[in-house]
Amino acid sequence: MAATPAAQRVLALDGLPGGWLPEEFAVIPQRGDGLDERLAAAFSDTHRLRPGPVVLIGMDTPQVTPELLSEAGEALTEHDAVYGPAADGGWWLLGLRRPDPELLLGVPMSHPETGKFQLDRLDRAELTVHQLPELIDVDTAADAAAQAAQAPASCFAAELRRLGR
Repeated sequence: MAATPAAQRVLALDGLPGGWLPEEFAVIPQRGDGLDERLAAAFSDTHRLRPGPVVLIGMDTPQVTPELLSEAGEALTEHDAVYGPAADGGWWLLGLRRPDPELLLGVPMSHPETGKFQLDRLDRAELTVHQLPELIDVDTAADAAAQAAQAPASCFAAELRRLGR
């Protein structure tokens, strides 16, 4: 993410950042009870810091590249939204040209059809959506192993091997 051109980089964090966070990242607290509320708040709070399109990704998709993130940002010049589906039925990226909490509030999260529900919500709002490739988000040990197998030379795979020792 740090290697991707962006007007601003924001981390919505539950807790305090550690020394691992690059200095150019702004930190905002996560707020809300459910994941839908926390995501809606992250979009709103980031947009409040710097009005404009917002691209949100989770921290559990290690195969994200600067090229994918650049494509997402560029897509918002011509589309209302950009969507990256996850293999488990959720999503790894959601970008909105004009963030609106109503696009997220009430969408069931951590459900096998979260992505379908989210796309339905965007469709009902009559938004144009640019789709990105499906990626694996890491929710389980099996997901981690699959991700490491796809990118054996990655930092993620190296760390997984180190932890397995």
